[in-house]
Amino acid sequence: MNHFFNEATWEKEWKDRGAAILEKMKRAGIEPSRDFDHKARTFNEQSFNEEGRKRTKRIMNWLEGQGVQFENASVLDIGAASGVFSVPFAERGAHVTAVESSIPLVELLTENFAKFPDDKVKIIPERFEDIDVQERGWSQAFDLVFVSMCPVILDWGSVEKILDCASQYCYISMPVGSTELSLIHEIWPLVTGQSFRTKHTEMGYLLHLLYLKGYAYESLITRETKTMEYSRDEALQEMMVWLRRHDLPTDDRNRKIVADYLDQAYPSGKVTVQQSGRYGKVLIRLQDQNMYTRD
Repeated sequence: MNHFFNEATWEKEWKDRGAAILEKMKRAGIEPSRDFDHKARTFNEQSFNEEGRKRTKRIMNWLEGQGVQFENASVLDIGAASGVFSVPFAERGAHVTAVESSIPLVELLTENFAKFPDDKVKIIPERFEDIDVQERGWSQAFDLVFVSMCPVILDWGSVEKILDCASQYCYISMPVGSTELSLIHEIWPLVTGQSFRTKHTEMGYLLHLLYLKGYAYESLITRETKTMEYSRDEALQEMMVWLRRHDLPTDDRNRKIVADYLDQAYPSGKVTVQQSGRYGKVLIRLQDQNMYTRD
C-alpha cells in the first residue's frame, strides 16, 4: 500500500511502460510522429465534417465552462494535426502556436490556417520532443497548453516539459483504454481464435501523479464514437497496421484472412467502421487553483 502514495514508484512504472511501448512500436516499424502520414487527408476530412466539429465544440465548450478564455489568449497546441482544435481556437480569438511534425498534416494545417493573418497563427513543423523549451523562451509563455491524443506523452518527464510551457492552464487528453474499432472486433477472432479485449492505458498514471504532486485539476472520462469509411484497400492496410501494433504477424496467411473477409463482408468495396473508446480529459490549473463557477 505504501507504493500507492510513492511518487517515485509511479514515475518509474510509467517510464518503464513508456519505454516498452516505444520498443514495441519500433519492432512493428511504427514511428509515432509519422503514424498519421498515410491517412492525413482522411483524418482532416473527419476532423472538419459535421460529426468532427461537434466533437471539437464539446471540448471547447467544456474548457470555457471551466473558465478558459480564448479571446486574445496565447495557445500552444502540441500535436496540432491539421488544425482540428487550432483552427477553432483562432476563430474564437486566440493567438495559436501549432506544433506538428507530420509533413502531410503540416501541409493541410497550412491550408486551414490560410484565412488567418500571420500574427494570429504560427506553425512549428518540428517534433515537440526535440524542442528546447528554455532556449525557445517558451517557459510559462502560453496561457493554455493543449495536448490532445498526442503520442508525445510517454512518462512524467514529458508531462513536466509540457507543464513548463503553461502559465494558466494545461489541457491533456489521452485514451483510458485501448481504442475499440468495430472492424478489429470482426477480424481479431479470425486471426487469433479469440475475442478482442481492451486494455487500460496511461491516463491512470497521469491522474495519480497529478494527485500525488499536489496539482489542482478537473478531470473527465467519456466514451466517444466516430464513423469512418474506408475503401477495401485502405481497410486492409489499416488492419495490417493494427496487427503489427499488437505483435501479430502480417504475413501472407493473415493478409489473406483479412482480404477474404473484407471481400465477403463488404462486397461494395466500401467499409464503414465505428471507432470508439473511453477517453480521459484533464484541465490543470496553474494559476487560480480555486473551484471555478460561472457568475
